[in-house]
Amino acid sequence: MNFTELNLKAELVRGCEALGYTEPTPIQEQAIPVVLSGADLIGCAETGTGKTAAFLLPIIQRMMERPRPGIRLLVLAPTRELALQIESSYRELAPKKSPRCVTLIGGTGLSRQTEALRRGVGVVIATPGRLLDHLERKALDFAQLEVLVLDEADRMLDMGFWPSIRRVLAVIPAKRQTLLFSATMSSAIEEIARSNMRDPKLIEVSPRGQSAVMVEQAAYPVAAESKTALLLDLLEREREDYDRVLVFTRTRRGAERLSHILQAREHKVNRIHADRTQPQREAALRDFKSGQTRVLVATDIAARGIDVTAISHVINYDVPAAPEDYVHRIGRTGRAGLSGRAITFVAPAEELSMRGIERLTGQAVKRVLLPGFGGTQSLSTVAGGGSPKTFASVRHAASSGRRSFRPRRSR
Repeated sequence: MNFTELNLKAELVRGCEALGYTEPTPIQEQAIPVVLSGADLIGCAETGTGKTAAFLLPIIQRMMERPRPGIRLLVLAPTRELALQIESSYRELAPKKSPRCVTLIGGTGLSRQTEALRRGVGVVIATPGRLLDHLERKALDFAQLEVLVLDEADRMLDMGFWPSIRRVLAVIPAKRQTLLFSATMSSAIEEIARSNMRDPKLIEVSPRGQSAVMVEQAAYPVAAESKTALLLDLLEREREDYDRVLVFTRTRRGAERLSHILQAREHKVNRIHADRTQPQREAALRDFKSGQTRVLVATDIAARGIDVTAISHVINYDVPAAPEDYVHRIGRTGRAGLSGRAITFVAPAEELSMRGIERLTGQAVKRVLLPGFGGTQSLSTVAGGGSPKTFASVRHAASSGRRSFRPRRSR
């Protein structure tokens, strides 16, 4: 199937081709007709599956077909980085005469954003907190709003944004199209759908809780105090193989400490976490994407919106506290048909958390004991004899089915 068969205008199809998109991804193939029809939609898909274009392309087409003033599209995202990524996609996909787009995020001046809103916009992309700031200043008029998109809704719930989102829902038109995208489908997400959506269609391009499609996974049992030495060993002993590495830590302090250690060993490294300024975070992402930085150390929240196709390795320096975060983390590699590797350092105190991840994904992640780093068995013994096996390959076919999601009636 190609984009023309999805009933997209020739102008949009040419734009896709100019960007190198020759055929739609599974989420685009299934979601675009639903969005064009005006129906509500729940898309269960990871970042990197093409979901941003899956909602932007049909919405842009509808706005082109029926031009009128006012804010017509509101996209809510959990982090600044993801909001900026969506804005970038909009500017790439939208023809020149499309409605103006403004992104409202922290780290930039309120007054400058307010001035941009006064000039007239058709598309607003925002983080919930900054959007509320503008609502309180009465700088926004949603009377003409047609479509609300909740992107990475599961992450917004995890970050405690639901009270803010409820306040937004109270001031936008009830008669609207609502599109919700989430990597996981929890009971909380289903409750949001029942309360705020009208007979939404559910599209799942990967089963719930399933890990990334082309990612080889391994868990390295290691003493907590030996994790830094293990990371340095991997980066320095296999330098050519580890050419672009994303390292996750649980805390901002941990990210700072680790990046300083790597810098002292002359690694090209940067970090991204909530204490970094917006320009610093943007520069870190830009250098990582261009290849000027080999290693990027990140916390979970700050890493949302990282869209780099050629990450060779994701290393979980700390096991994530929430099993869903593991799925989000390793989904940063193995994109665009490329293979990727995900390594998790598991200290004894983190073994229970690792088992929780395996229960969520329904997969056992192979433990690889490395001599000198917390294990006494040889690698070949652990891998089952013969030549050592470093990774357990995990490949899952994406589900292509689409079904109607009918919320249960509240009692």
